[in-house]
Parts: sequence; C-alpha cells; structure tokens
Amino acid sequence: MIFKLWFLLLLLFLSIFGKAQEAVKGKTADSLSEAKTSTMNISEVIIQSAPRKMKLNEGNLVLSVAGNKDFKTSTHLLDVLRKTPGVTVDQEDGIFIGGRITPAVFIDGKPVVMSNQELQAYLRSLSPEMVESVEVNTNPSSKYDAEFKGIIDIKLKKNVSLGWKASYNGNMYVNKFNYRENALNISYHTAKVTYNLQGGNNEGISTYRYHALQRLANTNIMRTQTYQEDAGKLYNLQAGADFKLNDKNRFGINLRGNFRNNDRIRNGSLYTTDKTETQLVLNTDSENPTDYSQDNYGVTADYSFQNKGFKLTFLGNYLSVKNKQNDDFVNRDRTDTEVLSYWKSDLVNKIGIYTAQIDASQKIKEIDIETGLKYSHSDTNNNIRYDTLSVENQFVFDPSRSNIFSYKEKIWAGYLAYRQKIGGFQINAGLRFENTNSISNAITVDSVVSRNYLKWLPSLSASYTFNKSSEFSLSYSKKITRPAFSQLNPFRFYFSPLNYWIGNPYLLPSFTSQIKVTYRYKNWVTSFTVGKEKDVMTRYPLYNTETNVLEYLGTNLPYRNFAMLETSFPVRVTKWWNITSQIAGYYNYEFRPYLDEVFALSIYNYEMRINQVFSLPKGFTVNIFGAYESKTGNSLYIIKPRYTVDVSLQKAWFDNKLNTKIGINNLFDSYDQRLEFRHKQIMDNRFTHWWDSSRLVFSLSYNIGSSKYQVKETQKTEEENRAR
Repeated sequence: MIFKLWFLLLLLFLSIFGKAQEAVKGKTADSLSEAKTSTMNISEVIIQSAPRKMKLNEGNLVLSVAGNKDFKTSTHLLDVLRKTPGVTVDQEDGIFIGGRITPAVFIDGKPVVMSNQELQAYLRSLSPEMVESVEVNTNPSSKYDAEFKGIIDIKLKKNVSLGWKASYNGNMYVNKFNYRENALNISYHTAKVTYNLQGGNNEGISTYRYHALQRLANTNIMRTQTYQEDAGKLYNLQAGADFKLNDKNRFGINLRGNFRNNDRIRNGSLYTTDKTETQLVLNTDSENPTDYSQDNYGVTADYSFQNKGFKLTFLGNYLSVKNKQNDDFVNRDRTDTEVLSYWKSDLVNKIGIYTAQIDASQKIKEIDIETGLKYSHSDTNNNIRYDTLSVENQFVFDPSRSNIFSYKEKIWAGYLAYRQKIGGFQINAGLRFENTNSISNAITVDSVVSRNYLKWLPSLSASYTFNKSSEFSLSYSKKITRPAFSQLNPFRFYFSPLNYWIGNPYLLPSFTSQIKVTYRYKNWVTSFTVGKEKDVMTRYPLYNTETNVLEYLGTNLPYRNFAMLETSFPVRVTKWWNITSQIAGYYNYEFRPYLDEVFALSIYNYEMRINQVFSLPKGFTVNIFGAYESKTGNSLYIIKPRYTVDVSLQKAWFDNKLNTKIGINNLFDSYDQRLEFRHKQIMDNRFTHWWDSSRLVFSLSYNIGSSKYQVKETQKTEEENRAR
C-alpha cells in the first residue's frame, strides 16, 4: 500500500511539473523580483543570485525562515533544521551541529526547559511561518554556559497586536504503523499581560531493528537479530503569563507538565554456527517487554528591569523528573522452547534541579559591558533491582546486576564580557569561571567519587563588515563538557542477552579549545573550524572470549584533534526553481589506547545536501531534499556511507489560514547505520541499526484569531540537558 501511495505522489509531481514548464514557456520574464538580482544567460538557462536569506551575527549564520520559499513544504521547524546549513537531524530526530555536537536550543535568546522528547514535540508544533529566523552558533562565547559547545537560537515572529490567537498543528506519519502529533497553542494579549496555554498529544508506534554478525573467539559465527516495537503516548501542558508592570519592569511565570508512557516489545535471536556455517551450535530466542513512564514537572520565573542603557535580569527554575521502568528478559532455546534464563528489573529514577541566574549589562556609546552570576544544584537518584529465576523456579534478588546510585552536583559560575563596535569592526572578549562540586555514590559497590574543581574559560572574537554583501569573523573559545548521569551510572543497559553498555563513575570532564573563521559573500557562507579536545569521553567494546559477552564501557581518551570546513550557497535557476547546496568536510584524529595498544588514525569524511524547491502554478510548492554521508568512523569502527531523499508537496488555502502538506521521508529506505570493527585480529564484529524513518507524512495547520503575538518560551539549563 505504501509503495502505491509513493507512486501516486510521484505521478502527481510529474504532472504538476509538466504544467509548470508549459506555464513558464508561455510567459515573459517578470521584471520585478523579490530582491535586487543580477542575471546571466547561459544557453537557455537563467542563473540568478537568490534574494538574501542569510547573514552573519558575530560570525554566526542567521537564516531567515518565515517567507523563505526553501521551507514552504517543511511540515514543522524540525524539518527546517534538517535543511539548515551546518545542522544535522538524525533518524531519531536528534539535533547536531559541527559534526556530532548536540547544541542547546534557545527561543528568543533564552534556552528552553524541555527533555529530548518534549523539545522534538515542541519543534514539530511550530510551523515555518511562526519563526522569524534561526541562528546557528558553533562557537559560543564565555557569556554562555561552558557546557554549550553549540547553540541554535530560534527567533519567533512577534506582533504586539491586541487580542487572541489560536493555532492547531497536526502531523501523521504512516508506514507499517502510524504516529500522530497534535499541538494546540492559545494566547491572549492585552496592553499589560499576555496569557498563554499550550497543549499537545503524541501517540503511535515506531519500530527499530538491530542486526549483528560476530566471529567468536572459538571461530564460531553468531548472528544477532533484534526487532522492537515502541508504542508511545505523550501528553504535555504549559500555562504562563507575562506581565508588563511598567515601561521598565517585566515579570513572567510559566508552569508545565509532561507525561510519557511507552510499552515496548523487543524480540531477538542468537543464531550460532561453526566457522563453515554448516553445523548449528546454538539457536535461542529472547523476549524483552518493557513498561516505561515519565512524569515531568517544571516552573520558571523571570524578571527584568531596563532603564536607558542598563538592563538587569533574573531567572529562576525548578525541574522535577521521575522515571519508572519494568523489564522482563526471557531467553529460550528455539528448538524445544526451554527457558534458559529469566530475569526481571525494576527501575526508579528521580531527578531534581534548581537554578538561579542574574545578569546585568550596561551600554556606553559603542561599548557594551555584561556580567552575570549563576548557581545550580542537581540531585539524581537511581535504584534498579534485578531478580533472577532460580533452578527452584523462584525469583531471587540478583546483586550482580542490581544497582543503587546517586549523583549530586553544585555549580557556581560567573562571567564578564566586553563588546565594542568601531565602524565596520567589532570585537568581543569574555572570561568565565565555573566551580564544580560533585559527589557520585555507587552504594551497591560502596564506591564514592568526590570532585571539586575551578576552571577559567576565555573567549575572544573579532568581525569586520566590508559592505552589505561581504563580512568576515574570527573567534576562539574554550569549553567544558561534564559527563551526563547515564555516562556515570554503573548499571547495565541491555541490547541483547550478550550485549550491554555500562556507565563509569570515574569519568572526567573533557575540555575543548577551538578557533573558527567565517566569511560571507551575499548568500554564500563558508566557515573553517579547528580545535583540540582533551579527556575525550567515549565508549569502547570489551569482548569476553569465554562467555561471548560484549560490553561497552565508558572511558576518557587522552585527546583528539579535529577540523571541519563547511560551505553553503543558494542558486536561483529560474523564477520557479531554487537550489540550496551544502557541503561539509570533516577531519578527526583520535589518540586511543585500547587493550595495551594505541590506535591513532586520521579520519576524513564529507557530507552533501541539496534542497530543491519548485514554485508551481495555483500556489503549489514541491520540495526535493537529498543528503549523502561518506564513509566515516573513529579509531575502532568504520561507519559505512548512507543517503536519504525526501519529497514533499505544499498548498495553502483560505488566505493562508489553512496549510496542507504531504510528503515522503527517506524515500528509498536508505538511511540505516552500518558499522564494522576495524581491527579483525581483536574482534570481527559488524552490525546495523535501522529506524523506521521511511514514512508517508501528512501535515495540517490552521490559524485563527486576530493576534500574531508569540509568547516568550521557558528556559533550559545545561544541567537539564545532561540529566536526560
């Protein structure tokens, strides 16, 4: 059925495209364009410079979204980010910049307070026309939390018209199963107060497959097959008010709740033969049903005072998260269905985070001086109990797998920043300190790790604007990355009965120093970044030749060197055909000690993305997006090349109040991830991760009401990012 729908959609596109060609041939060139353009005739094709959609802000790419034809067929802001230069969105809708850096997401200059799932749902609730611009900052200054290696700042469109506004956004993804997203946003704006209410419901089933081939130490060959269905429900609600006390004072408060339930069914098999693959050695089935729930509550309060060139702001935030998960692990012999092993787990995880931050700035002519102080306190507790079925057919406590672990962290941070503009030249300098006091307590194994350290983190940047078409910037920064709770917690997370990863409470934070150069000529933006990271946090495989168990353990590498070159350029082929191309090249050198050896390889890879937009008669817009990633990896693993193609069609109705879109993501189902261990003398292991990202997508959004006012969103701290 899904292939018939794909075929019909392609026929529709070809039909409309044919009519577009006829329409273009029958019309003379329009002398008016969206912006002042230069034109050159090459045979019968007209190449035009596209209207300005990009600019630099202190060396950061700023991309216009609302009114940008490149994003007309995008169903939501997550689709916009997928097509934004320098940004990558993976199969699970994870957002990355600069290769594999997870950025902080800001709304109107402030970080948002949301978990991964909440953030993805929120970005899907925003249509492109609700967003003024997106700024991609791959080298944040000392003004920002040192954890932020990158920032994506989303500027919402604003209009202070009085009145109310409501918008509905609905998306449906269809393949073997379907997944539905619904979001409702309501705001009411008076001269003094803005009230807002946001609600959402996501529900459906997603699937995942894992295949592995491993040649064991005894020369046997083992094939692992895993299939997973995840039936999820997500409900979220936010309510807030923004008070304009007078011309100088403003106060806002926001309350939110997020409730998530997942019922997961994971079935797998281990099929083992001798080295000739003719003699069966082992054939087992495994079942791993899981019941997971999360309750998430938060409150944010903020205050600002502004008088002439002076501004003072305060932000306070509290977040409470409770995770519960129950698992069953049943392993059977496939030939006679005999139970080989059976264990259960019961997990309770609680997270509490408090933050308070105060910032002040003073403007003196062309000079801006900013300073700020922040305190955060995080308290995370994890209790997982395993019970194993004994030979007497009774479940008994299993201390070897059970785990009680707590982590407490206090951070004091402050910064001083200076900015001055002289003509087309601007300089920014900053210095930040962060004092970290942490205690991790693995109660089960009686291991306590206490750390207290102070770090100074400078930043410096300079930019020069030659004219409206050309600008240049150079920046330097030093960053710290603290280990996330899951990286520290020494409990087992099972992929299969013989494969799991485990945290390391002795992990150290890593430190990154980098330099970035950016140049823009019109809409052509090119950047080059080079840097070094010390105490790199990573995972490594450890294979037990006697039990055939494969563990993934956490460790710190001494260092890695990295560099990346990125460029993007739009081209208007004709009045109705725009192309935006993105090319990025990466270099990575890891110094990796592993099993009494040192592996140090230089890895080069590249990515290409092409976004084509066709503006057709009667208001239809067609988008074809393609991406290719070359072979890459690290010192231990090779990651094979992959590509994806998306096709979508958009049409607005009723004076743009109703917007409908239909599309196909990952048209050729070609975006699986395939890995292979490099060093066959140590371990011959190959595996593939597959997600159900090949989907037929339906999207509908409808706006009513008189106001276009967008409310200020809640904020998110680095501690909440790491607590996920």
